[in-house]
Amino acid sequence: EIHFALTALRMDSYLIQVNGHGDHAPMLDVHLKNTGSTISPGKVKGRKPRWAIRASEMSKKTFNPVRAIVDSMKVEPNPKKAMISLSLGDPTVFGNLPTNDEVTRAVKEVLDSGQYNGYAPSVGYQSCREAVAAYYNCPEAPLKAQDVILTSGCSQAIELALAVLANPGQNILVPRPGFSLYKTLALSMGIEVKLYNLLPEKAWEIDLEHLESLVDEKTACLIVNNPSNPCGSLFSKSHLQEILAVASRQCVPILADEIYGDMVFADCKYEPIATLSTNVPILSCGGLAKRWLVPGWRMGWILIHDRRDIFGNEIRDGLVRLSQRILGPCTIVQGALEQILHRTPPEFYHNTLSILKSNADLCYAALSAIPGLQPVRPAGAMYLMVGIEMEHFPEFENDVEFTERLISEQSVFCLPATCFEYPNFFRVVITVPEEMILEACSRIQEFCEMHYQGAEGAQDLECDK
Repeated sequence: EIHFALTALRMDSYLIQVNGHGDHAPMLDVHLKNTGSTISPGKVKGRKPRWAIRASEMSKKTFNPVRAIVDSMKVEPNPKKAMISLSLGDPTVFGNLPTNDEVTRAVKEVLDSGQYNGYAPSVGYQSCREAVAAYYNCPEAPLKAQDVILTSGCSQAIELALAVLANPGQNILVPRPGFSLYKTLALSMGIEVKLYNLLPEKAWEIDLEHLESLVDEKTACLIVNNPSNPCGSLFSKSHLQEILAVASRQCVPILADEIYGDMVFADCKYEPIATLSTNVPILSCGGLAKRWLVPGWRMGWILIHDRRDIFGNEIRDGLVRLSQRILGPCTIVQGALEQILHRTPPEFYHNTLSILKSNADLCYAALSAIPGLQPVRPAGAMYLMVGIEMEHFPEFENDVEFTERLISEQSVFCLPATCFEYPNFFRVVITVPEEMILEACSRIQEFCEMHYQGAEGAQDLECDK
C-alpha cells in the first residue's frame, strides 16, 4: 500500500490510497476526511480570474514560406484562359497517374478483414516493420525490423528525426533551394537553420566548401534530399561519397530525405546514401506517397543506419518515445503494407517514370527555346527548376512578380522559387497530362515574348523608371 498526501489548495485532510496486490493492477481509493477546512470555489489566493488565452510560442514560430508567399499573391487568373496549375507536388490531382490496382486491392482486403481497426504499437506493427526492413535491406546497408519506425507520412518521419537529433539552440544544415518543410519544422522547435548552396550550373550538386564552412559546435545534423524537391536532381555516387566525407570529418549525422528514392529516369541510377557509408550514422526518411502515388494515405518510415553504433540506444529509444505522441500511422495502410511492397508489378513503376520523363523532356526542350529562361534538366522526382534572367524582364522586381503576372495574363501557376529560398527561379511540376504541359509551355513562351527585353531595351526601360 502506498499513501500520498494531497496538500494543494489546503486539502491536506484528504488522503489518496493506492492498493496493489500481486499481479492485479493497483486500485485507487480516495478517502475524504473533512477536518473542518473549507474550499471556496473561485477564490484562489493571489489570482484574479480572467480570460487570457494566447497562442503558444511553438505555434507562433511555425511558418510555412510557401503558404506565406502563395497566400499573399492576390492575383486573379485570366478569365479567357483555363487555369493550368503546375504548382502542387501531388501526383493524384489530374487523375492521369493513378496508383496500381494491386495497391488498392491490398487495402480493400485489409479493410474487409476487420483485423486492423484497433491501435497498433506506436512504432508500427512488428510484421509491417519487418516487411519494410526486408524491402530495403541490402548487404551494403543491412536492416532489421528494429531499424524501422513507421510514421504518419514522410513529413512526420522528418519531424521525428529532427526532434530526436536537435535541441533548441542548435542548428541544422539545409539545402538551398530546398523543401520548405525543413525550415518550418526546425523553427517551430527553436532550431536554427543554416542554408547551404546547391549549384544549378552543376545540376544542383552541393557546394561542398560552403557546406563545410557552416558546421560549428552547435550543428546537430545535415539534411540531404536526394532525389530533390524542388530541383528534380539526382546526386551521383561520387558526389554522395564527397558529402559523406564532409559528414565524417565533421562528425555530423545525416538526415536523408529519400521520399523520391527510385523515382529516377531510366538513364540514371539512384544510390541510397546509407549504402555508401559504414561510419556516418544516417536516419533515412521515406514512404509510400510518391513512388506509389498515394500521398494522402500518410504512410512513411524512418530507416536507422548505425553500423558503428554511434546513435546507440539513446537515439533509438528517443524515436520510440517521440512516436508515442500520436501512436503511430494508419493501421489499415499498415496492414496492407507488405502486400503493397511485394504485389506492385515492376511495370507500374516503369510506366510512371516513363510518363514523368516524357513530360520532363518536353518541358525542358520547350522552355530552353524561350529567350530569358534557363531550365535545369531534371533526372528524377516530379519537378524541374527554371532560371529567370531577370535583367531581360526589367518590369518585374523578382520571381514572385514574374509568376504573379504569369497567372494574371496566361492562367499558368508555377511556384516562385523564393518559396524554396532561391529567388529568380520558378518550379514546374511535371505530373500533369502531356497536353497540359505543352499548352502551359506555349503560354509561358507567349508571356516571355511579350515581356522580354534585349540588353538595349532593358536599359531604356531602366532609364524611363
